[in-house]
Amino acid sequence: MPANNPNPNPNPPDNGARQLLQWGVSILATGLLAALLLETLLGGFSPTGACTNTGWFALIVALMCIPFGGLLTALGAAKALRNRALARKR
Repeated sequence: MPANNPNPNPNPPDNGARQLLQWGVSILATGLLAALLLETLLGGFSPTGACTNTGWFALIVALMCIPFGGLLTALGAAKALRNRALARKR
């Protein structure tokens, strides 16, 4: 009969928090860069939209990447904080 070990796996496998943070920050940075380029080099935007075709592309990328990257970053941070709290309890 095996002994009861409170911590059977001393080195838990990577649970993905680091990858979530890496990808979240990368996607968020891409969106912010697209928004910055839209404002500075691609003609900006007005109430009716972007002023150039590449501006529209940058606007679409920014509006896609900023919320998704922010959510991934928040999820990764929450997961990392939870892992840290669980590690302290052990």
